[in-house]
Amino acid sequence: MPGHERFIKNMLAGVSGIDLVLLVIAADEGVMPQTREHFDILQLLRVKKGIIVLTKVDLVDEDWLELVKEEIKEFFSGTSFENAPMIPVSSVTGEGLPTLLETIDSMVQNVEERTDIGKVRLPVDRVFTVPGFGTVVTGTMASGRLSISDEVVLMPTNICSRVRGLQVHGNKEEFAQAGQRLAVNLAGVEVAEIQRGNVLCTQGALKPSYRLDVKIHLLANTVKPLLHRARVRLHIGTDEIISRVIMFDRDQLRPGEDAYVQLQLEDTAVASKGDRFVIRRLSPMQTIGGGVVIDPLAQKHKQYKKDVIEILRTKEKGTADELLQQFLATHPLPVTEAIAAEEANVAAADWDDALHKLLKEDKVKLVLADNENMLIYKERYLCWVEQITVALKEYHDKYALREGYPKEELRSRMFDKLNTKVFLYLLQQMDNDGYIKVNPQTLRLPEFSGLPTGKDAELITTIEHILKKNIFQPPNWNEIVKQLVLKPDQAAEYQAFLLRTDKIIKVEDNIYFHIDGINKAKDVIAQYINETGKINLGETRDLLKTSRKYALPLLLYLDRIRFTRRIGDDRVLGAKA
Repeated sequence: MPGHERFIKNMLAGVSGIDLVLLVIAADEGVMPQTREHFDILQLLRVKKGIIVLTKVDLVDEDWLELVKEEIKEFFSGTSFENAPMIPVSSVTGEGLPTLLETIDSMVQNVEERTDIGKVRLPVDRVFTVPGFGTVVTGTMASGRLSISDEVVLMPTNICSRVRGLQVHGNKEEFAQAGQRLAVNLAGVEVAEIQRGNVLCTQGALKPSYRLDVKIHLLANTVKPLLHRARVRLHIGTDEIISRVIMFDRDQLRPGEDAYVQLQLEDTAVASKGDRFVIRRLSPMQTIGGGVVIDPLAQKHKQYKKDVIEILRTKEKGTADELLQQFLATHPLPVTEAIAAEEANVAAADWDDALHKLLKEDKVKLVLADNENMLIYKERYLCWVEQITVALKEYHDKYALREGYPKEELRSRMFDKLNTKVFLYLLQQMDNDGYIKVNPQTLRLPEFSGLPTGKDAELITTIEHILKKNIFQPPNWNEIVKQLVLKPDQAAEYQAFLLRTDKIIKVEDNIYFHIDGINKAKDVIAQYINETGKINLGETRDLLKTSRKYALPLLLYLDRIRFTRRIGDDRVLGAKA
C-alpha cells in the first residue's frame, strides 16, 4: 500500500487481517511522516510481526545507508519492531531479494494460526458482480468456518443470503476458515445492497449498535489533546464511521494517555469484544489514536459515575467468572445460560468452570426451568425473596382466611418486568428452597394455614351449623349475614373460605347448601334412581322434604356436575354418579 495520506483509508480497511507486514522505507529518504503514521496504525492494531524492507539501496552510498539504518533502529527502539529483520534491497539490481523471500518464508512458519472455532465473521472490503455468478464479496475471515450452502447474514443491514461459492486465492474451495483471504459468491442479494464495512456473519452472531464502550490510547506524537464530545473518524474492521468521544472521568485526554470512553456513532456498527480500532481527526485527517472494544452493545452512561470505570475495567481484563458475576450483578432479570454467556462475553471453553466457581461461592442462583435453566445474581434473588415474603405477610394479616396471594396479581404489582413464565419459574425455585409455598393460583408463606382462629372460627362454625340444621331448606346467604350481624367484608371473607374449602356449595345465586346436605341428597337420589330407573322434580322435592324453590336449583346443580342427566322431565344417573 502506498504510504500517502489518501491511501490510508484503504490500508485501514485491509490491515486488520494481516499477520505479517513488510514495512518499506526508501534508503534515499529514510523515515517519512507517512512511515510514522502507518507504523502508528500497526501498533494500535497490534500487528506485531514485521520485516523492515530498506529499498532503493542502489541509489545511495554505504555511508548514507549506514546513517539511514541507524535512524531506522532509533525509530523502532522500544517497539514491537525493535528486533524486526532489516533487509536492504534493490528492485533494479536484485540485491537482497532472495534474502527477503527466505525471511518471509521463515517468519510465516511462526505465524500463529487463527482458530476456526466460533461464529463466522467476514468484514467486507470489496463487492462486485461476476458475469454468470452474480454478487461477490471479499475479505479476510476474522473467525469461524464458512462452507458452501451456509446461511449467512450481512450486518448491520440484516440482509440474509446463502453461500453459492468460495474462492481462496483464486482456487475454488468447499470451505474457508479464519485467517484466510477469500471471495464469497452470495445468492439472492444485489451489489447495491452491500458496501465496504458490512460484515458477513452467522445469523445472530453480531448485533448492530450506536454505542461502543472502549479503551482508547491517544498517540504520544499527537499535537493536541482529545476533548470530551470531540467528533472523530472511527475505523473498525473495514468500516469507517463518524463518532463522538464521550469521556467518563475527565474532560480531555492528553497525548500518550489511555482512558475508558464511549464512542457514540452516527451510524450503526457491528463489533465484538476485543476488536481493535483506529481513530483519526475529521480534519485534517490524521491518525491520533486507537484502542480495543470492551462492550460492543454499550448502554448510555453518566459522566463521572464512579462505578462505570470499574465495570469497564472488569469487562476488559476480568476472568471468565468475574465477567459473568459482573454481568449478572448489573442485569436486572433472570437470564438463560446461553444469553448470559453471550452478553457477558464468556468463551464457551471457560463457561463451565466460571459458572461452577460462582455457584460454589454462592454468588449466583440457578433457577430451574423446563427447557433451559436461568441464572440470577444471588443478592438480587434474596432481595426478591424478602420482598415477596414481606408482601405475603401483609396479605395474610389482611386476608387471614384466603388461600394465599394471587400469583398474577403479585407479578403485575411488584414484578411487571418479568413475564409470567419466568416469574413462575422463579416462584417454584423459592418454593424448592423453602421460602414460600406455591399453589395452583396463589402463593403463601410455609407457616400460613389459612384456617380460621378465635372469633372467626366460632362464627364460621355457626354458619355451618345454621346450614346443617336446615339441610335441604337452607336460609339464603343474606339472611345468615343479617342473623349474625356480619360486616360486608367479613361476610365475603367467610363465604370465600367456606367455598374454597368445599364446606358449602353454591347451587344458585344466594342459595348455598352445606356439603353434608349435597352428599346426603346424592345418596337419596341415587338410591331412588337405582330402584325406579329415574326421578323427577316432584319426587325429589318429596324425598328431601323440601320445596320446589330448593329442589330445582339442587337438581340443576347435580346436572352441571354430571351426577344426574336430564331426559325430558326426568333425571337418570350421570357419568359421575
